[in-house]
Amino acid sequence: MNNLISMRDLSKQEIERFLDIAAKIESGELRPDISRKLAALLFFEPSTRTLFSFETAVKKIGGETFSMIGTSSSSVKKGESLHDTLKTISMYADLIVMRTTIEGAARYASEVVDIPIVNAGDGANQHPTQSLLDLYSMVKTQGTLNNLTLGLVGDLRYGRTVHSLVQALKDFNPKFYFASPAHLRMPSSIIHDLKEKNIQFEEIEEIDSIINELDIMYVTRIQRERFPSLEEYEKVKDSYVIDVNMLDNVKDNFKILHPLPRVNEITKAVDKTPYAYYFEQAKNGVYMRQAILSILLKAI
Repeated sequence: MNNLISMRDLSKQEIERFLDIAAKIESGELRPDISRKLAALLFFEPSTRTLFSFETAVKKIGGETFSMIGTSSSSVKKGESLHDTLKTISMYADLIVMRTTIEGAARYASEVVDIPIVNAGDGANQHPTQSLLDLYSMVKTQGTLNNLTLGLVGDLRYGRTVHSLVQALKDFNPKFYFASPAHLRMPSSIIHDLKEKNIQFEEIEEIDSIINELDIMYVTRIQRERFPSLEEYEKVKDSYVIDVNMLDNVKDNFKILHPLPRVNEITKAVDKTPYAYYFEQAKNGVYMRQAILSILLKAI
């Protein structure tokens, strides 16, 4: 494996290897060493957890980073092409972690440079490192990835985390409930893939009737930055708000995940319940991203 661009590219065995390595890193059984390796963090779109967890992951296993945040202080501002920016940075770094608003940009980068590319989010398309840490969180809370019933809630049209997650679970016999406003439904391309693979799913608009069936509820915010107009966003921004009154009869193993940032879609009172797992989920990102770096840089 030379790059991490899309969950579509990964086999079940490759996913399981990422999970195994992350678990061994967390337990201390495995201590990768990427000393003398330099990771370029190119974040052309805002980020908190992904940026900081990658920086933390690199440094915890001995590497160094340099960053480009936005484009205001780079030669992109002068009109330099993405091609030339990437080629130049690849002369300095051993690996590039890249986030951009442009769908397909990470794939393009992997075709331009000769060092590993990690897709840290490309527009509304993919976010594979988030999906891998989500899978790791599920394994830790459920003991397995097999035969889970999941409710994906919120912005399923623009939410790259849910796009990647559905593809990541395709070989684990999941059952999905997709809860969203009508015009924020899962893209037709993903629905087509699910039908081809005979994976169970149901598109719904209300979640009250199915919450007690779920092992995992994966909540996403309505993403204001992806909407063509503020007026359209305002119509749907509070479509789903998870509060403690909804959790009275959930399964004992039930957990709520969220890629964060949270806006209004989960009340803070839920944080105090045994079902909230989103902050631990963020912590799991450091272990998984150490695993990703170690595998791509052949440090294990």
